[in-house]
Amino acid sequence: MDSKDFHHWSARTAEWGANYRDGLRERPVRAQVRPGDIARQLGDTPPDTAEAMEAIFADFENIIVPGMTNWQHPRFFAYFPANAAPVSVVAEYLVSAIGAQCMLWQTSPAATELETVTLDWLRQALGLPETFTGVIQDSASSATLAAVLTMRERALGWQGKQSGLAVHPAVRIYASDQAHSSIDRAIWISGIGEDNLVRIPVTGPTHGMDPAALEAAIVRDRQAGLLPAGIIANVGGTSIGATDDVSAVCDVARTHDLYIHVDAAWAGSAMICPEFRHFWAGVEQADSVVLNPHKWLGAQFDCSTHYVRDPESLLKTLAIRPEYLKTSGSAGDSGAVIDYSERSIPLGRRFRALKLWFLIRAHGLDGLRTMIRNHVSWAEALAERIAAEPDFEITSQPMLSLFSFRYKPAGADDLDALNQRLLDAINDDGRIYLTQTRVGGEFVTRFQVGSFAGEQADVAFAFDVIREMADGLGAD
Repeated sequence: MDSKDFHHWSARTAEWGANYRDGLRERPVRAQVRPGDIARQLGDTPPDTAEAMEAIFADFENIIVPGMTNWQHPRFFAYFPANAAPVSVVAEYLVSAIGAQCMLWQTSPAATELETVTLDWLRQALGLPETFTGVIQDSASSATLAAVLTMRERALGWQGKQSGLAVHPAVRIYASDQAHSSIDRAIWISGIGEDNLVRIPVTGPTHGMDPAALEAAIVRDRQAGLLPAGIIANVGGTSIGATDDVSAVCDVARTHDLYIHVDAAWAGSAMICPEFRHFWAGVEQADSVVLNPHKWLGAQFDCSTHYVRDPESLLKTLAIRPEYLKTSGSAGDSGAVIDYSERSIPLGRRFRALKLWFLIRAHGLDGLRTMIRNHVSWAEALAERIAAEPDFEITSQPMLSLFSFRYKPAGADDLDALNQRLLDAINDDGRIYLTQTRVGGEFVTRFQVGSFAGEQADVAFAFDVIREMADGLGAD
């Protein structure tokens, strides 16, 4: 591709992207294909000779796009959002065009310094104290892994990397049974092992871990010769928004000198609204916090912000400085530069700060707050409307913009199977997209309002689809 073609296809791609966004309401939310449908159209062998961009782009439109679930659809109510606000997409065009590797200050000074400034802007917006400094990770999974590794190293006197785990007592990590599956993976990858992830029972309407049970588990493990290392607290768990009493859990952590990490991957974005900060009251006592602007704030994936009170602990855990990665000259000698790859698990780093900077400037905090407040209000109104239906029940009350419900018509047998059929009918219909979980062992449907492009009418429309699909099952 020469410069002339690059100009042409860059413009055409940008135009396609804008038209795609404009037409999302006319597309099904979830891809309406079966396993293997796409692969069969792609060919079994790679081409030996170059193909025309017209042919490649046509196949993209005719084969790839129909097989994509449309995450930016205004009626996407499944999982959590992976929003990509248009201004963030524009920033990503620029990031892709520049193609920088931002592992060190000297490899991209502006990327490093913009990350520092933008993360401090967001820290202020969240109401976190100045004692926290941030780093952008690719996902909350990486941030949680970094936190678990720091817990491990701190508990082992910073010797785990050198000596391994076999010569030490078993390291123990504590979390509720509502914790995200990324925590299990962090435990596996860190070498701590699933058997040493202690699940604390939850209690009360917020489904938060029982602080007394947490403390008892720590004391019991110490008496057994095990090595308690850290606690992972939830704020807005993935299943139904489970939220721990962060202040109480931090008190337990301080009493037993344990590292505490707060997983607020989805709900943390809502803390730019002061009225929601009670959900993580006490967070200033935590050692680290993660939230994903690529979920609710509208930053193009991937963009996970990881805040730590003591960056030196993260550096002691992750930093490695071979000769070929040292910054030479006056910048390296000054000690004034940050090399963010020393605070992340991968060495390579994308220029993630640019989209967050564009987003905050283009929408302003007030614009982002209005969006989040609207989503919360619309979810609460929909939950009330569903609760008023005699053959439905709300199985978990709204936590911000997330709640769950269950179809429960009189005289129905095997409600789990019935609710699975309802969910399948809704998603096969294609006008909205929902996902499932379990509450008290029962199959329920999650509903989460979070689309950057969503409107109140889209949420109201979802009720009509749910009611229509349920009535259709009753007619079978």
